[in-house]
Amino acid sequence: MSALLANAYLHSLDPIILPISGDFAVRWYGLSYIAGFVLGWLIVWGMAKFHRSIIPAERVSDLVFAVIVGVLVGGRLGYVLFYQPSLLIDFSGDFPFWGVLALNKGGMASHGGIVGVILAGWWFSRRVNVPALHTIDVAAIACTPGLFLGRIANFINAELWGRPLPETMQAAPPWWSVKYPQEIYRWSTEQLAALREVVSEVGVSSRSWEQAVAIAERPEPPREAIEFLERGQREIVQALQAGNETVIEAVQPMLTAYYPSQIFQAIADGPVLLFILAMIWLKPRKPGVVGGSFLIGYGVLRILTELFRQPDEGVALTFGLLSRGQTLSALMIVIGLAIVWWSGRQDRPRLGGLIEPARPDHAATTEPVQNAS
Repeated sequence: MSALLANAYLHSLDPIILPISGDFAVRWYGLSYIAGFVLGWLIVWGMAKFHRSIIPAERVSDLVFAVIVGVLVGGRLGYVLFYQPSLLIDFSGDFPFWGVLALNKGGMASHGGIVGVILAGWWFSRRVNVPALHTIDVAAIACTPGLFLGRIANFINAELWGRPLPETMQAAPPWWSVKYPQEIYRWSTEQLAALREVVSEVGVSSRSWEQAVAIAERPEPPREAIEFLERGQREIVQALQAGNETVIEAVQPMLTAYYPSQIFQAIADGPVLLFILAMIWLKPRKPGVVGGSFLIGYGVLRILTELFRQPDEGVALTFGLLSRGQTLSALMIVIGLAIVWWSGRQDRPRLGGLIEPARPDHAATTEPVQNAS
């Protein structure tokens, strides 16, 4: 029982809501995208309905549909190009046949999704005759719930782990830290040997386990011994996730406590970024100021929160220091600063205004086209 009261949270969340067939299932990750799009639609519609935006209310669904396509295509291509280009040549005989299309296996990049949103906003604006930068300003506000929910889904999936807490904090980790049962899959044979006294709880002979660990330490261990250990590891992980108190009490103290970087980034990308943008847009702004501020704010917050997240495996650090996410975020900051500077110098009417909307004489001189082909 003492292990159940341990400070660190033992991750036991199931990423699958409803299994369907094989790898295909209703997952929290997919549901987070749906919820993010619905919330984004409500924000854009509310801004149009209450005259905080010049986007026609009857065209909001068109914009959101374009953004959905932009997020999915941009997010996936961004992941492939920025993090796993090997998927470009990954072909198989099983559906969906091409690694780039294997969304069921995960892999989306927020930076790629942001690029997709920008392109979708530009395409929509050309069809509806609304300033593209204004559309992107609105999209910047509306996408923050999706960014928040996406990071929450990362935490549920037990992916994108944070960095380990300092050694001085491992003995008594704080309540907000997290331990992952899946860490056992990464253990060395020396660490696996420490499970000898608990494997019997999952139906594995302690003596057989000890022998398999010893064999696995050989330069070229037989496959049978490796498979035996892998089965035992799976059983231990499942017992931990199922709440087996005996296994938890024995194993949890051996697990590493990590920073919950997914939660840190969810808070930063969602409510914190939304608050910053809302404060900037309390009064009407020239098109592009809010969108540029989004790039700056997201970039700064991402660089800071990445300090608590493990670098992506297999992706080299830029200058041996910056993760791929930090590098892309630094580029976003530069682009955002340029957009804000350029937008502020343009002789264009100020639009929006969450509390103090633009007066009629400040509105855009070009009327939106209601039924553009």
